[in-house]
Amino acid sequence: MPLKELLDPQGKAVNNSLHNLGINQVHDVRIGKHVTLSIEATSKEAAAKLTEDACKKLLANQVMETFDYTLAEG
Repeated sequence: MPLKELLDPQGKAVNNSLHNLGINQVHDVRIGKHVTLSIEATSKEAAAKLTEDACKKLLANQVMETFDYTLAEG
């Protein structure tokens, strides 16, 4: 997701469009990306470490974006 401090023009456009459609209860829209990874790991902690590394090194531009993740066993 874009950092909260940065303008999100796409989110702003969607927010304005929702208001134009009469959906006025929405006050803030932020648009980002969703990535799903399938990871083989020996433990939940190892999977978390791999996910953190992937996000920090490739998937998120930490200058402009923040990230969070959820681990699920499948």
